Amino acid sequence: MGEGTGTAEGPESARHEEKGTDRESWIERGVAIRAGFYIFGTHLFAGFVWLLMYLGEHADK
Repeated sequence: MGEGTGTAEGPESARHEEKGTDRESWIERGVAIRAGFYIFGTHLFAGFVWLLMYLGEHADK
């Protein structure tokens, strides 16, 4: 067995590591987008509730 026969440190393992980090970045991007939508949606809902309260306070009774 020579020095170059080990495949655990070869290009195949490097390719798997790149796919692993690429998959992780894809997951992180998805989480960030989902969190952004949740934050935006929550603020939109809070603004709608605030608008209802404002209009209810200034309504002719």
